[in-house]
Amino acid sequence: MTRLLSLAALGAVAALAALPAQAQVVHGGDPKGAIASFVTVPAGYDTVYVSGMTPPVIDAKATGVAMFGDTKTQTIGVIGRLGDALKSQGLGFGDVVMMRVLLVGDPAKDGKMDFAGMMEGYKQFFGTAEQPNKPARITSQVVSLVAPGMLVEIEVQAVRKPK
Repeated sequence: MTRLLSLAALGAVAALAALPAQAQVVHGGDPKGAIASFVTVPAGYDTVYVSGMTPPVIDAKATGVAMFGDTKTQTIGVIGRLGDALKSQGLGFGDVVMMRVLLVGDPAKDGKMDFAGMMEGYKQFFGTAEQPNKPARITSQVVSLVAPGMLVEIEVQAVRKPK
């Protein structure tokens, strides 16, 4: 019986040694692009869904857009809040695989979304020398968000390597 258990344990160790190195998340597409065209997540990774975050108030005495700032300012604030949520789960921006960005038309831009302003904020956190990973992403214009003056809401999904 002891010999059988020893042989079984030896077989299990040999099988583990024969496993390929742990598969990695792949961010694919044009390396010069701001987003990944696709992200492939190997089986076994944990997925963390982070609800849509809206911008923090930057001027409580103001109203409308001035209360939250322009699109760039709001994007930076929202991504900062997302970073806090990710950090609470032991994750960072490099672990983000999917992002959904909702932009309200900016009154200062004739009601059109300020995509360029959002990108200025986004590029401070994704595709940088310090954090080169870029998520797959969709950006859409919506009519409104939960409070007047909010121009940006972002939600993300991130993944964690299996232990």
